[in-house]
Amino acid sequence: MVFYFKARPEVGDYTIFMGLDKYENEELIKYGFPEDIWFHVDKMSSAHVYLRLKKGQTIDDISEGLLEDCAQLVKANSIQGNKVNNVDVVYTPWYNLKKTPSMDVGQVGFHNPKMVRTVKVDKRINEIVNRLNKTKVERKPDLKAEREAVNAAEKAERKLQLREKKRREEMERLEKERQAEVRSYKGLMVSEKMTSNKQIASTNKSLQELEEDFM
Repeated sequence: MVFYFKARPEVGDYTIFMGLDKYENEELIKYGFPEDIWFHVDKMSSAHVYLRLKKGQTIDDISEGLLEDCAQLVKANSIQGNKVNNVDVVYTPWYNLKKTPSMDVGQVGFHNPKMVRTVKVDKRINEIVNRLNKTKVERKPDLKAEREAVNAAEKAERKLQLREKKRREEMERLEKERQAEVRSYKGLMVSEKMTSNKQIASTNKSLQELEEDFM
């Protein structure tokens, strides 16, 4: 089971989600999207919360209000973290999560620790948590199928872009050939004109010589 929440409307149409348990978290880790940002209470047990950004957005595009919603939801879903103030919430892009065979179920590390950010949560804000819980929807998605569908769509898009690139390159090649042909034709015309002028000058000279001989 995966729980889905809607962030505050003023920050845009964003979905925040988390797994029911550590086994569901394994699926979320395995079949995440490049646009997913992972959140967790630092050094404490908590839910794995994800924010799905828009395509093309990065962690730098997370607004202050959106970050607060995610951090509050993580804190509220940490047994220990929900009871204390001043907790740190860490977050990083999904593709920075590292999973090795020796790790326990639901446990993760990081490929690059420098990509991990931290936000301080002073205390639980019930107004935010209650608002998020009112938008809560439970679903049992086929995460693998969703990931494969996205992969297929991205592959088709890459093929389309490649065909378009080849089409543009072919058009550019034909245009260059046409321009070269035009330049060659112009050069030929100039050469023919120069030859014609020489012939006229030669003819005029011959007529002048005949007139002088006649005289």
